[in-house]
Amino acid sequence: MEVVMWLATNVFGPAILIGSIVLIGLLVQKKSASQTISGTFKAIIGFLIITAGSDIISAALTVFEPLWAEVFNLESESFSEYMGQEAFTGEYGSAVALAMTIGFILNVLIARFTRFKYIYLTGHMMFWTTTIFAGVIVQTAADVSFWQLVIFLAVIMGIYWTIQPAIVQPYMRKITGNDNIALGHTSASVSLLSAWAGKWLGNKENDSEKIKVPNGLEFLRDSNVITALTMGLLFMTGAIVVSFRDTPGAQELIASAGDQNFIVYALIQSFTFTAGIAVVLTGVRMFIGEMVPAFKGIATKIVPGAKPALDSPIVFPYAPNAVILGFLGAFIGGLIWLVVLGNAVGYVFVPTMIVLFFHGATAGVFGNATGGARGAVIGGFITATVVAWGQYIMVRMLLPDTIPDTAMWAADSDMFILGPIIRFLSQLLFG
Repeated sequence: MEVVMWLATNVFGPAILIGSIVLIGLLVQKKSASQTISGTFKAIIGFLIITAGSDIISAALTVFEPLWAEVFNLESESFSEYMGQEAFTGEYGSAVALAMTIGFILNVLIARFTRFKYIYLTGHMMFWTTTIFAGVIVQTAADVSFWQLVIFLAVIMGIYWTIQPAIVQPYMRKITGNDNIALGHTSASVSLLSAWAGKWLGNKENDSEKIKVPNGLEFLRDSNVITALTMGLLFMTGAIVVSFRDTPGAQELIASAGDQNFIVYALIQSFTFTAGIAVVLTGVRMFIGEMVPAFKGIATKIVPGAKPALDSPIVFPYAPNAVILGFLGAFIGGLIWLVVLGNAVGYVFVPTMIVLFFHGATAGVFGNATGGARGAVIGGFITATVVAWGQYIMVRMLLPDTIPDTAMWAADSDMFILGPIIRFLSQLLFG
């Protein structure tokens, strides 16, 4: 048993396991020694960068949550009571990596032997979805074994990665005008809802692309800028409110800034949060940039004629105005739900702009396809609604003791929709 534990900790740790998976994929494709070494090392480094970025984000959230808890007169919750992303990855990261790999193999096999010829290639979403679902499973069944977790996750992910692109493909054909590519992204649920809502509530004749967008709004396409701008606004608003209070909670928060002005301190925290996300995305791009080619090269040989299911930005060029309208609808909705959730159920919603931008923008394109400009805005608001209430349910009910910190910024639409189903199946199988 000691040997097994040593191997699990040192050989099959998540970073080394991911590197090994990429190594095998590159060797199977007979890549050169230079490509193999470079790809393997960059995958490992990228994964470790993700962990470092997660720590930066968590540190900023420990300020954001109590700041707005004070604004809403809520009892702030301590992050120290949660397992957290770093500890969770240390204990379950290998299971996540292995489940992701086996799930992808299952996706390829289903595509090979059924009419669903879709290969899911949005690697960073594969990683985060598997991680969040692992958090839900461990929360529900704490004594689940390593292999039970791996097999259950792999089956769920393999089926999801195959069926999700197929479900939205009818609308993708409408958007792209062909059947060459598919959407492989966790915004699929809000995209579908937006397409349906656009059909009933929108006006297809008033296409968003007929609208002239001012050049001054071009910055809305830069996710780092809008994240910094929005979180800066929220941090500073909360800091100003707290600065005029004389409660023990407000005094404790102000004291945490030390000699620095509290409003300036809060502003720096907003940029720290944005920097943390930028670090994570850098790691994701490096890690996925090596893993996806390793997967894709094998998959295309096994499944001739397969359609690649790709990241959400593939739809943006087809309706760039709808992208902005969808994000604006999501942004306004996020601010509304921040206030509503804070006052109604005592939860501080973290309106992560990365999620609201990419999901709101994608939903906007789908909403525009059936309901024009109005459908695009409605799609964005639907996105904010799903993300806000989904985050509340996920953090408070589905994984409060595992990785709620990660769910506040990395979990999103499809994860929120499928989370309760994952919990139900976990109770059924392991409860």
